[in-house]
Amino acid sequence: MPERNPASASPQCIPPFDRFLSAKGVHPEHGGRSFCLLTDGQAHLRQCIHHECCKKNIPLSSYFYKFFDLRKEFKKFYKTEPMPCLKTMIDYLALEEDGSVEYGVRQCQQMAKILTRLVNDGHTFGEPEIINERLEGGICSKSEYVSDGLVVRARGLPWQSSDQDIARFFKGLNIAKGGVALCLSPQGRRNGEALIRFESEEHRDLALKRHKHHIGQRYIEVYKASGKDFINVAGGNNSEAQAFLSRGGQTIIRMRGLPFTSTTQQVLEFFTREPNSSQVLDGEEGILFVHYPDGRSTGDAFVLFATEEESAKALKKHREMMGSRYIELFKSTTAEVQQVLNRSMDPRNPEQPESQLTPLIAQIPAGIPIIPQSLITSGTRRDCIRLRNLPSAAQVTDILTFLGEFSQFIIYQGVHMVYTATGEASGEAFIQLDSEDAATLTALNRNRRHMIFANKKRLIEVIQCSGEDMSYVLTNGMPQMSITVPSALSAPAMPPPSPLTLQRPILSPVTPQTIMTSTALTTAGTFPYMSLTQPIPAAFTPTVAPIQQRPAYYPPILYWYPSPPVSPPTPQTPAITYYTTTTTNTAVGPYTGPCMIIMRGLPINVTVQDIMNYFQGFPEVGPETISIQTNLEGRPNGDALISFASRLEAERAIVEKNRRHLGNRFIELFMA
Repeated sequence: MPERNPASASPQCIPPFDRFLSAKGVHPEHGGRSFCLLTDGQAHLRQCIHHECCKKNIPLSSYFYKFFDLRKEFKKFYKTEPMPCLKTMIDYLALEEDGSVEYGVRQCQQMAKILTRLVNDGHTFGEPEIINERLEGGICSKSEYVSDGLVVRARGLPWQSSDQDIARFFKGLNIAKGGVALCLSPQGRRNGEALIRFESEEHRDLALKRHKHHIGQRYIEVYKASGKDFINVAGGNNSEAQAFLSRGGQTIIRMRGLPFTSTTQQVLEFFTREPNSSQVLDGEEGILFVHYPDGRSTGDAFVLFATEEESAKALKKHREMMGSRYIELFKSTTAEVQQVLNRSMDPRNPEQPESQLTPLIAQIPAGIPIIPQSLITSGTRRDCIRLRNLPSAAQVTDILTFLGEFSQFIIYQGVHMVYTATGEASGEAFIQLDSEDAATLTALNRNRRHMIFANKKRLIEVIQCSGEDMSYVLTNGMPQMSITVPSALSAPAMPPPSPLTLQRPILSPVTPQTIMTSTALTTAGTFPYMSLTQPIPAAFTPTVAPIQQRPAYYPPILYWYPSPPVSPPTPQTPAITYYTTTTTNTAVGPYTGPCMIIMRGLPINVTVQDIMNYFQGFPEVGPETISIQTNLEGRPNGDALISFASRLEAERAIVEKNRRHLGNRFIELFMA
């Protein structure tokens, strides 16, 4: 089979070839037994025919699932180095090249000459190579060894992708049993990444060549990963999970949002009631509830089904009610079962209730005291800069080197790094400078310049901002909640700003916020008791709890900072994210109320009606919720702010509408 264009894998090509084989009496599905494909390398079948036919839903006959690779057979028999092409093999055997004008005919004739020579020299063809028809399930143990040369990481997957969807993306390449592990966020939701383990390093290398191929309208990034990465996600030692997975169900469905008191009998009744009645494999034994270490239910469960048809009927019950709760259903994998069970039984699990927040905050890196961001800086003076896309391992000294001569404008202890709940750098930093002019000059000269880190270049964004901008970013533009000493009285609830008032750069706040600072902090040799003389507005009425005063720089204050949109988009108790500086740290938590998303990449002449049409299916998006942003000259800058009544609806909009086209423009959506 000579090299051909992928477009050849079409309905106009495959059926005539089938008829040709049947006419010759060698078609394996019509009584033929002596027919097997011979290819010049792996790519023709694995990367071309199977991949393209899978994308175009073209069925393939059984003979396309086994073949002999001429290059491998040549190397095996003649004990040579790998042969890169047919010409090399022709030259090695001193054969005469074929003189046909047609490229495909010439390639086939040369393959026939090499094949004839192999047979005449005594070569015997053994077992053909096999292409797996579908992904098989399997269980991975924490103690299992996985070679680094077998694993890739796929990034940018649709959140609803199942392991079979990912296997179809890599169609033609043999994935190991149970070799697809969907990665979860700290909140237990799929984050658009997966680790895939292949049967051989050769297949892993072929998988890397599918970098930026598409699933639907999304392009998928494919990178090398380590065996340890795969084991960390897919491996498990939970005996309950092992027993559940060993039952051999063809499909696993994950249930989310179950009542905490739900039973196996209620789950069975949920799936057996009409319409779309379906049967759970092995009845009650085919249901696995997820619990915390203390035995409390997490509201999740996994259910086994014997066939794809049964699971398809079960999935039609997505968002149906069980009691007063609507239940969400998703296709799952053996690796996800292991991962969820591992996390739920981990004492450090971030999905613990609020009473467990203290241990998480205690995990902030040692030596970083906790202070509120509002006490670092405040006001509308644009004397700060925001750095984005920093390397995860970058330190303050790396930032100073990047800024060069502009680092002289940084005030004492003015570099503030942003970290995640796991103590890892988020890639952002805020820097306080001694004047607005210094911030303007620094942003103009260093924006979109490269930082050299670990012998690699990284493009860094430098954005001028104010103290209120910093607060706006950290709180998602929402008013802040504080837990203060008894002298601080809570203010009445304040709704989020209307986007119609936001004709400004995205980072700018709507109105000045009352954020207190303390001059007592500059008193030499003292460790003052900190108290706020004015309240901080709250998005809802906060609880004012008496806190014993103790010698410290600052009182404990929690700022609500929503996590980035992750999938599936369902409300759960998010992990704590926290903001730290070289000398300061602010713990921040979840927010589920009204919020906004940013549209980026809009045409200059876009109208409100165009945006409403883009969000078709979201009736809450109307003229009063849309604000088209302008630059300093009053012209549209390609951005717009859209207000949503709840974070759940905003996340759903991002999941369903992100990276779609408006006219001929590619639109990006993300949280404001």
